[in-house]
Amino acid sequence: MPYDKISELPDQVTENLPKRAQEIFLAAYNNAWDEYADPKKRRGDADREETSMKVAWSAVKQSYEKEGGRWVKKN
Repeated sequence: MPYDKISELPDQVTENLPKRAQEIFLAAYNNAWDEYADPKKRRGDADREETSMKVAWSAVKQSYEKEGGRWVKKN
């Protein structure tokens, strides 16, 4: 299901990512939720939520990286 606000995101996201990364995650997740509604657009047997999560984490990893156990903005 898509998320309306950051506070609705999974704890794994809100407890670990900086605010801006959470915003990126939210936008990417919701976009992927809409884009991959049709199962034919997804890879393998992945369901809609799994696909949206993968897309969202990938979007975060474009600008952030894990350093010493914390997520920080890439240089």
